[in-house]
Amino acid sequence: MFVKKRHGLLSKEEQMCLLNFARKSIKAKIQGENPPSFDENFPRLREEQGAFVTLNKYAKLRGCIGVTQGAKPLYQTVQDVAEAAAFQDPRFQPLSEAELPNITIEISVLSPMRKISNTKKIKVGRHGLFIKLGNAQGLLLPQVATYNGWSRQTFLEHTCIKADLPKDAWRNPETEIMTFEAQVFGEESS
Repeated sequence: MFVKKRHGLLSKEEQMCLLNFARKSIKAKIQGENPPSFDENFPRLREEQGAFVTLNKYAKLRGCIGVTQGAKPLYQTVQDVAEAAAFQDPRFQPLSEAELPNITIEISVLSPMRKISNTKKIKVGRHGLFIKLGNAQGLLLPQVATYNGWSRQTFLEHTCIKADLPKDAWRNPETEIMTFEAQVFGEESS
């Protein structure tokens, strides 16, 4: 499910622009070059918005990093998190130049987060989850639950596990549960 932005969904041209910019940014970093400049005339890509970049290699996760709230223009956020997904995801070694042709890029542009008190309002496939208890926090994008065929409860449990919390921590009244939506788009895998 996609999130409606202030002015509607990003167009195919805006999506392609962001995907190309993410790839150019990763390539420049691998080759030790200056980051590419953003000269495109897409005003919506200059609005502050949160985003995640997911890298897949042969349909398997190879890196995923993002920010939940926009503190920079969207194109800059995408550039930053694309580089971070490629080189700073602690689950993986930094991306090598030889791997780059085998990587597909997926971008998730996030809506603002909304705190909920009733977990029955969570719609699997539409909502992503952010769970926080004390200093522990975890986030899963909407497509993760869909991809894995999870129920609402399983989605909540896995978000708790991602936060290094017990899987039933979502039941704790002290736990903050927030939902968000995302417009998800990506390169075609080869």
